[in-house]
Amino acid sequence: MIVLGLETSCDETAAAVIDGAGKVLSHAVLSQISEHKPYGGIVPEIAARSHLSHLDALVQNAMNDAGVAYKDLSGVAATAGPGLIGGVLVGVMTAKAIASVHGIPFLAVNHLEGHALTARFTDGVEFPYLLLLVSGGHCQLLAVQDVGKYQRLGTTVDDAAGEAFDKVAKMLGLGYPGGPAIERAAKDGDRNRFDLPRPMKGRAGCDFSFSGLKTAVRQAAESLPAGDLSTKDVSDLAASFQAALVDSATDRCAGAIETFRALYAEGNTLVVSGGVAANTALRSALMKTCEDAGMKFVAPPVALCTDNAVMIAWAGLERLKLGLIDPLDFKARPRWPLDPDAAPARGAGVKA
Repeated sequence: MIVLGLETSCDETAAAVIDGAGKVLSHAVLSQISEHKPYGGIVPEIAARSHLSHLDALVQNAMNDAGVAYKDLSGVAATAGPGLIGGVLVGVMTAKAIASVHGIPFLAVNHLEGHALTARFTDGVEFPYLLLLVSGGHCQLLAVQDVGKYQRLGTTVDDAAGEAFDKVAKMLGLGYPGGPAIERAAKDGDRNRFDLPRPMKGRAGCDFSFSGLKTAVRQAAESLPAGDLSTKDVSDLAASFQAALVDSATDRCAGAIETFRALYAEGNTLVVSGGVAANTALRSALMKTCEDAGMKFVAPPVALCTDNAVMIAWAGLERLKLGLIDPLDFKARPRWPLDPDAAPARGAGVKA
């Protein structure tokens, strides 16, 4: 089996080819950071136009690098949601065209499932496992039962962790993308200088909240002497914010481990995935949490935490092996929860 995967859900255009053994034959990625940086965040229209301008060439590059022809493909997978719908449509329509012209299966992949299954690609993790999915738009704890089968244990009731990183970075004048900028600034900062809250810490359940933490950072910055923040102020605020977010997230994960074990006695692994999983402070804290709980900890390589087409090709391959092929009239989805049966989370809205 050989699968072509396409990723266009946000601000990275990517194409990858993998074989049935999970060997990456090629991976081409084009970042749009420079196009969005002047605006301090992602502009959906710019993202969609960039995907449209570059995807065809990226696909051809990926095919050439892999040394395969379209007749060699067993299927073509594309992120079909959730995401910025303009960009999602570019990838879906491109994949459908390839599938139609060459008579191969089309595989509509949930972008979140791509993140969820990455640990199976990199580390061979077996079902069931506990997943912390933490990115710019999502922050959830899920029991991963099988391909296409998820039980949501907790979700953010307001902002996602990645969104909090981006907005705090903007407050501090650190630019975009916020996650790496905050982490760089925090390395030279005093994490104990500002007494910031740890939202939801110690509460029952597995939900997250980061909106109040953002507000506390803004109030801390406003309490300083008038004028521009000094380099030390910025570093200390970044370090204090990062520490608070990590403390909150690890506390929620510790509770989720207990809940998960009560439901799935055979499960013994916590996986962290998504863009924010690249944060080294979060990884280190989660590793310690797992050590204390006697759980195995798995985090994919940093390059496979952020949006990429390898994870989409892999998820497509897993689905293809199970015969989960999608019709060419499949509709792209701006919202697509992994656990559609989960009860609505109070305050979470579409991020549930």
